[in-house]
Amino acid sequence: MPLPLRRKPRLLAPVLAAAVAATAFLTAPAEARTEPTAAPAAAPGDAILPKPVPAKLGLVVEEYTQFPKSEPTPPPTDPRLMRHARINALAELPDGSGRKAVPDLNGKLYLVEDGAQPRAYLDVGATFAPQFFSGQGLGQGFGYAAFHPGFARNGIFYTVHTELASTTDEEPDLTPQPNTGYHGIITEWTADDPSADTFSGTRREVLRLGFQGRIHGIQQIAFNPTARKGGADYGKLYLAVGDGGTGVDNTEPQNLALPHGKLLRIDPRGTDSANGAYGIPADNPFADRPGALGEIYSYGYRDPHRFSWDTGGRNRMYLGHIGQHAVESVYEVRAGDNSGWSEREGPFVFDKDPADPCDAYKPLPPDDDKYGYTYPVAAYDHDPPADWDCTSDIGRAVSGGFVYRGDELRNLRGTYVFGDLVDGRVFATREGDMDRDAAEMATIHQLRLYDAATGERVTAQDLAGDTRVDLRFGQDAAGELYLLAKANGKVWKVTGTRGPALP
Repeated sequence: MPLPLRRKPRLLAPVLAAAVAATAFLTAPAEARTEPTAAPAAAPGDAILPKPVPAKLGLVVEEYTQFPKSEPTPPPTDPRLMRHARINALAELPDGSGRKAVPDLNGKLYLVEDGAQPRAYLDVGATFAPQFFSGQGLGQGFGYAAFHPGFARNGIFYTVHTELASTTDEEPDLTPQPNTGYHGIITEWTADDPSADTFSGTRREVLRLGFQGRIHGIQQIAFNPTARKGGADYGKLYLAVGDGGTGVDNTEPQNLALPHGKLLRIDPRGTDSANGAYGIPADNPFADRPGALGEIYSYGYRDPHRFSWDTGGRNRMYLGHIGQHAVESVYEVRAGDNSGWSEREGPFVFDKDPADPCDAYKPLPPDDDKYGYTYPVAAYDHDPPADWDCTSDIGRAVSGGFVYRGDELRNLRGTYVFGDLVDGRVFATREGDMDRDAAEMATIHQLRLYDAATGERVTAQDLAGDTRVDLRFGQDAAGELYLLAKANGKVWKVTGTRGPALP
């Protein structure tokens, strides 16, 4: 199968190009400097991307439920893991029951219904103890659950969890990273009674990947909700696999022989994989390419944190990609895409070994088209203060969300809602503006929040009771949106809007 063709990447927006030119001018050696053509030189620490635009549109949120307090295993020393409950996602079961599944990274899978308290459906942590590991690394533990679209009939669902490599005799599938310290495991579960309130049934291991670091593992697994039975994408499981925290120093995310830094797509009910536990879809872009893993759907990722499909409009897939030190991106993903990490980050060249650590981002070269990279449809900057130490983490990370296609919030229809998981800012872009072939990226708007109980304008930090929100987004079968916070283990439903729709 030939390598899929890619369209010409977007040009930088004028303000973006000006910022890069100004930054490059500041950090280039004196003998190599030329006068910037678009903007005066910026001060160190200035943003290299436009800031989100404050919007008049606001979301009205109502507390939906709170989850029980939980603890990581082993007890953590990192304060970022000392949360009330590390709830990581919310999605409705595809069985018409109205039950919503919420995984807690500390080990339990909960089900919750409108007006009811969460109840533990399955204790993943206890099932895999003592190998189960959630006490180090922000994404370690029981990260995600994906229910087969035929769950009501077949009772099948999948989970991903992590184990400490030194505590197991199991070997990773595919090629692990050198000095593997952690395993990410996909497990298939089959419930005896799909309608039961607690799990009883069988399980089998599908896939085990080996990572050197304790960050950027398998971040999400999901089925395409727009796929219809009998279609090529029905029942295919997508896996967002990070670079294990090492891609900044190597080219593994660009290596098609490795699973790291990739979006994988497998048939979990098939058998033609190397381990015989799953299948490789014949329509995957690299299924017939010698030397490449047939499981790869797209590649070139650092930390592909959350992805979703627009259930209306053009049914496109969008992925929130957590950056290194400056750029948080949203990509529209298609089969065969190369998002560039770690040769690119967002719409920039990424220098892995700059003379000045504050000068890792460069403008794209004039001949960039020949490389075939895909660039973000939206991106925002860490926007550091002028005295920021560029070798430290300023605390910004995108949390991918959903295009709203529900019926209750007319002013939000056709809007992609996402946010920053650290400080809890909620963002939105118009789906129609997220065009990968356009000359400019979509404008990001920062939405207001209102507490339905008081009617007052609030922030996610107010709702979570903490400056670190650990924000996530959820969606039910009707397309309605939910906000989750690890800080206090609470979930809020978006029940209304205030103000006009985005321009």
